[in-house]
Amino acid sequence: MKFRNAQVEALSFDKLDGWKADNQAAAFAAYLKSCGAILNATPAMRKARPVYGGLYNACRSATVVAAGGSIDNESARKFFEDNFKPVRILPEMKTYGYYTGADGFYTGYYEPEVIGSRVKTAEYSVPLYGVPAKFAGKKSTVFAQYDRTDIEKGALNGKGLEICWVRNPVDAFFAQIQGSTRVKLTDGALMRLNYIASNGKPYTPVGRILIDQGVYTPQEMSMDKIREYMEANPDEGQALREKNRSYVFFSKTTLEPHEECLGAQGIQLTPGRSIAVDPSQHIYGTPVWIDAKLPLKSDVPEDSFQRLMIAQDTGSAIRGAARADIYFGHGPDIPSIAGRIKQFGKFVMLVPKDVTVKGEAEAAATVPLPRPRPKAVVADGTHL
Repeated sequence: MKFRNAQVEALSFDKLDGWKADNQAAAFAAYLKSCGAILNATPAMRKARPVYGGLYNACRSATVVAAGGSIDNESARKFFEDNFKPVRILPEMKTYGYYTGADGFYTGYYEPEVIGSRVKTAEYSVPLYGVPAKFAGKKSTVFAQYDRTDIEKGALNGKGLEICWVRNPVDAFFAQIQGSTRVKLTDGALMRLNYIASNGKPYTPVGRILIDQGVYTPQEMSMDKIREYMEANPDEGQALREKNRSYVFFSKTTLEPHEECLGAQGIQLTPGRSIAVDPSQHIYGTPVWIDAKLPLKSDVPEDSFQRLMIAQDTGSAIRGAARADIYFGHGPDIPSIAGRIKQFGKFVMLVPKDVTVKGEAEAAATVPLPRPRPKAVVADGTHL
């Protein structure tokens, strides 16, 4: 198990502040969703990626535990302690979005809710696009010859790819950033859309541009501030959106109103228990312990967030071994809460126990360390 530009530190569960106070029955329920996908892994997949093989074995144990009946916090905690060992990931000093530090970095995301129409009208004129039929059901890159500016100026007009129309280009932009949306149609129906493809262009965080321009300070920056700026300054807002050349396409889902949107693992996400991670560094289904102070009740990051999460999704901006996006679900207050998360905290990966962990000397020989640190470890295998 190697992580680029990071080192790892073996811990024990009794060193995780808040571990015994967490509602781990909820974490176990989220983990079982991932197991449905992990247990479909072929022997070749399990052999090629040791952590995948370890997760497969842990999922087999989880199904046995689940078959025994209702799972309470104590039995869920015992399952995780019996099948995993905590390993803290510490990235070397580098910039993550708005801040610099040597710990995990967290942001939040959610499922937006917008008003839309099945047909284009004077009021509803901003399209949300699908993909050509040959790409249906396949997550891929489409229309790579176009960037956001080309598409918003009409490059896809006449191709019949419009799924629906919304009022505001800012609504369309935020739906793309979040990767899903609930569209409340003018005929009373609810349409659920999920990410299906992108144009493959690099993702540029527009909030960072506003900070660089001095519009907001890093402490002020949030999704609400970005929306506020774009809606108050339509021309500048359009120019700002065009700085992000990445463009996202959607597909309609059959999800019911009470169901959550789908993550990259292909399963329904769990608010407050699902995270998006970098898939080049982590395997979907990996449990991750988060310990951070977040601004959940106000703009001040003073609310303790000590919780076991499950890696089940990804995003264009989620890059790095100790980087995660916390899924908060949907609802009137959720966009503001998720949009102001940008804090550092401990990032502790739960490694399957049957993945061998080597000692500090071997880790030093194989992993570039930014500075000496006790108990550095690295697991067997050439990659995750």
